[in-house]
Amino acid sequence: MAVFAVVVGLVLMGVVLWDAFETIVLPRRVARRFRLARLFYRWTWRPWRALARGLPARRRENFLSYYGPLSLLLLLACWAIGLVIGFGLVEWVTGLSVAKGEIPGIGHALYFSGTTLFTLGLGDVAPATHLTKFLTVVEAGTGLGFLALVIGYMPVIYQAFSRREVAVSLLDARAGSPPTAGELLRRHATSYGQEALRELLAEWERWSAELLESHLSYPLLAYFRSQHSNQSWLGALGAVLDTSAIVRVGPEGACERQAELTFAMARHAVVDLAQVFSTPPRTPPVDRLPPAEFDRLVRHLEGAGLKLRQPETAAHRLAALRGLYEPYVHALSVYLRLPLPPWAPQAGRADNWQTSAWEKKPATEGVRPEASGVVPAAKEDEDHF
Repeated sequence: MAVFAVVVGLVLMGVVLWDAFETIVLPRRVARRFRLARLFYRWTWRPWRALARGLPARRRENFLSYYGPLSLLLLLACWAIGLVIGFGLVEWVTGLSVAKGEIPGIGHALYFSGTTLFTLGLGDVAPATHLTKFLTVVEAGTGLGFLALVIGYMPVIYQAFSRREVAVSLLDARAGSPPTAGELLRRHATSYGQEALRELLAEWERWSAELLESHLSYPLLAYFRSQHSNQSWLGALGAVLDTSAIVRVGPEGACERQAELTFAMARHAVVDLAQVFSTPPRTPPVDRLPPAEFDRLVRHLEGAGLKLRQPETAAHRLAALRGLYEPYVHALSVYLRLPLPPWAPQAGRADNWQTSAWEKKPATEGVRPEASGVVPAAKEDEDHF
């Protein structure tokens, strides 16, 4: 029994410390399937997501938004509990000293391990052998290092989240709420719009690279959701991919080379993230761009003076490009419960910045798009799943 307890304790300590190292310290993706952090998110996200289905649409997004920060705290708590149990099992075998008349049991060992890991040092349970004293020092040092890593880990996570969300928010006035490829191109159909569009796509090429780096190193960032229900990092990335695909098909005078670079980087990001979350590509059950929607998109662009080159083959060439990324984006959308934006904006939809909780009508004076009967953007999106 003693040998079994020591083996289990050492294995548990090693697994927890290695998992914490890979999750917090190691700045690259870990391909190994068996990981505590991966199992934790697999076993908690799916029940959380299932509970959200039974909630009204207005509360569903709020409920899902709690998961990311809460899961981070629970994961840290699981690591701490694992270390307490692991050290406690070994210290129980190596020997503890308790009050007279009592026999050191597993409860005493776990209590002593917890007070040592968090450096409380109460003294009512003490090490009885030299080996236990050595383990006590090691555990206290491990506890200090663990707390230091946690303190340094939190700012890194939230800084990466903030950088991601700034770019998502900037799309509000540039591509609508939610952002769409058709509206992004329409709002840049001016004399200086093509240069602005080229700069925007270049910024999103870099944003996609930063997203790839940060979310491969810290996958839990994918569960952190945006401030508004009609915005998300995945929806914004999908809109940029859609835009890059259309530009590659070719409105005349567009920045095709930059679109190719942005498309490549953005697709790289979604493919690698699909691997991280074990979401194989899935063909959407409903075509995001059926022929009728494609015709509406073409009319939307032509209304702004943008005409596709070789319109007779444009739909076929666009479908080929869509096949390179849509299955991966759709798989992530289903897994994370993040809806994808349409290709063209909904009629009468206001941007988030045009509305507030105190205004019945959005402030649209001097603002494109010019739409009548605008529906406030504060209204929650309907369920997309």
